[in-house]
Amino acid sequence: MSDANALIDTLPQPILMVGQDDRILGANAAARQLLGMDCTGMPYITALRQPALLDAVEATLKDGHDRTVTYLGNDGGLGTTFEVTVNSTTLETGTVVVLSFQDLTALEQAEDMRRDFVANVSHEMRTPLTSLQGFIETLRGPAKNDPDASDRFLEIMESEAGRMNRLVEDLLSLSRVESDIRVRPTSRVYLNLLINEVIAALTPVAAAKDVSLVAHIPKHDVEIAGDREQLWQVISNLIENAIKYGVEGGTATIGLTEPEYDPAIMQDGVQITFNDDGIGIPSHAIARLTERFYRVDSHRSREIGGTGLGLAIVKHIINRHRGRLRISSTVGEGSEFKVILPVESTPKQQ
Repeated sequence: MSDANALIDTLPQPILMVGQDDRILGANAAARQLLGMDCTGMPYITALRQPALLDAVEATLKDGHDRTVTYLGNDGGLGTTFEVTVNSTTLETGTVVVLSFQDLTALEQAEDMRRDFVANVSHEMRTPLTSLQGFIETLRGPAKNDPDASDRFLEIMESEAGRMNRLVEDLLSLSRVESDIRVRPTSRVYLNLLINEVIAALTPVAAAKDVSLVAHIPKHDVEIAGDREQLWQVISNLIENAIKYGVEGGTATIGLTEPEYDPAIMQDGVQITFNDDGIGIPSHAIARLTERFYRVDSHRSREIGGTGLGLAIVKHIINRHRGRLRISSTVGEGSEFKVILPVESTPKQQ
């Protein structure tokens, strides 16, 4: 049996062997870590405990048929899910049952994320759709011959339709970014020109809220490898956020640094900074800002037209460019979003 033990100890997934005397004949390192002990020589009932798995082992010991069951584990407080294949095989020393554990936790988490995503999209779409249905019924009924009410309801309907359109556009944008995440962009982009173009495009938006846009941009070209359209999305999204979440009559400041070595990306890079003087972000919320549909203030975000996807898109675009996003904020004083982007295509050797 020592040869069999040596063999299973080379396998990365947890493996157990159970003999006809109902005792565990061997357990590799991964199995010992999963169970939290060296269970060799113990009755399998004592080591495994979960009824579905115990029943499968007992049945396979009797009839030799293969079975597959689920085993729920625990990894530092986090639940884990394993698919356990229970096989019968014959060795020189006799018949044994081999339990092979395949970790399905990542698949389970991905499925949970998919369900949450579908639920969030459905929730975001349901509210404006319900509003539109209600206004349509009102316009066909009580407000049918009321021009003032009709104009008011049509204006709200236009706003709700615009909200749904923004959500669909962001969903499509997120899908495109995710599909390209492994393809590093190679086009040349002049960040100084691009930032100035975005600022010019958003100046009317800032003026409508009486927010001043202040830029600290080098006059000479700052060139990187990137996707111009996606970088426009990043810059415009973060400037719009500085405008939306800043204070009326305040200032949004956009800066671009000269290329220099940056330890965050371990190579030469540039930093684009976006500062506002708004109400700030609580420290406990900063880590979740780039999650899909996460909002610090859901009501305010919807009021100003946010979809809850903007920063998720920003994060994915920056990841595609092999950059970093850093967020800092002080409640009552404002926030800073810092985008770090590499200048060279390969890291410097240290």
